[in-house]
Amino acid sequence: MTQSPSTSNATTSATAYRAAILDSLGDPAELGLENSYRYFEDGMMVVENGRITALGHAPEIMKGLQSGTKIHHYEDALITPGFIDTHIHYPQTGMIASYGDQLLDWLENYTFPAEQKFVDPAHAEQVSEIFLNELLRNGTTTALVFGTVHPQSVDAFFSSAEKRNLRMIAGKVLMDRNAPEALTDTPESGYRDSKALIERWHGKGRLHYAVTPRFAPTSSPEQLATAGQLLREYDGLYMHTHLSENRNEIEWVKALFPEQNGYLDVYDHHNLLGQRSVFAHGVHLCDEECQRLAETDSAIAFCPTSNLFLGSGLFNLPQAEQHKIKVGLGTDVGAGTSFSMLQTINEAYKVMQLQGKKLHPFKSFYLATLGGARALQLEQQVGTLEPGSEADFVVLDYNSTPLMSYRMQQAKDLEERLFVLMTLGDDRAIKCTFAMGELVYSRD
Repeated sequence: MTQSPSTSNATTSATAYRAAILDSLGDPAELGLENSYRYFEDGMMVVENGRITALGHAPEIMKGLQSGTKIHHYEDALITPGFIDTHIHYPQTGMIASYGDQLLDWLENYTFPAEQKFVDPAHAEQVSEIFLNELLRNGTTTALVFGTVHPQSVDAFFSSAEKRNLRMIAGKVLMDRNAPEALTDTPESGYRDSKALIERWHGKGRLHYAVTPRFAPTSSPEQLATAGQLLREYDGLYMHTHLSENRNEIEWVKALFPEQNGYLDVYDHHNLLGQRSVFAHGVHLCDEECQRLAETDSAIAFCPTSNLFLGSGLFNLPQAEQHKIKVGLGTDVGAGTSFSMLQTINEAYKVMQLQGKKLHPFKSFYLATLGGARALQLEQQVGTLEPGSEADFVVLDYNSTPLMSYRMQQAKDLEERLFVLMTLGDDRAIKCTFAMGELVYSRD
């Protein structure tokens, strides 16, 4: 499909980007591989006022360019939509790579001490800056982000995101039990603080608010009920939490909520499932739970580096596909071991291999872009290079390391080049990152 700008003699503020260009058109599991992507070997994309206005083969697009259009030509490079991270904890940036525990001990020994520091607004501001710089350095332009229990953690994050004009989603953690006293709120204070943050930030610029109970064990039934109340009171809110990550966690949930029929049913009972509800992990789900996630149009964030690092288990992507559940990728920093979506795809491939399945490069890039956008109900804005969408995109360098450069010389087609990128690529492969058409990161 080629879209061309109309010819005009008038000068323009448009900018054109020339390179190989790739975006996803849909899930390969539904459309088949060949119909799931759009690719221009010598492509051109035109951006004006923060939006993509044209996309197609460079020689055709150039015929219609208005005078004054700047052209940036990237050789040996690939332009894709900006990556979308559907689950990450910004307060855990400073504790990534913490040794030796599985989920529940890891929370106690590393996470909770790190998060207590966010009572200090200056600390929250510092970490927000480091965190967003890391995301952009890795080509991630949209993320669904955990704060801490402290409202100031969310204020700091949104202030930093707003300054960069990023499309970001975040929320204050709700946690009123089974955690250190310094990190707990109450159903009333959690509701009140969340309400104030929603009214201050939700829908401001490109920002969205997520109601964020940490996970069922750290919220009382009363607090989960207030989370559902917030979702009813405001339009367009997200709900972000964890689900069925670790077997000991699942047993703990059963003991805490004996009246409910399993982990997902705890959230369902409190009206927390829906089209903007994103559940991180979902490693140990039964078919009935998958069916319920699909019925409610809820989404799962597949977090391979975290699941391997904490020994949580292997996510069953074919099961989710069979039930037509929306799935995006999450780095889950700090249990996740990299901000890089390329490295996250790399580990997702291995998770599938360990289950005797394959993860095709086109499916991988779908999950990291359009799949993530669909999981977040944002596919009309981001995750695509469709004309009219917001110009959030990355330029990937085929020669980012000597090894990658040499390996690319052996690659016969796009599929192989993508696989090399997702296997050998990391932050060094990100040449540039753009948000709403503005350069927000440049490697060189």
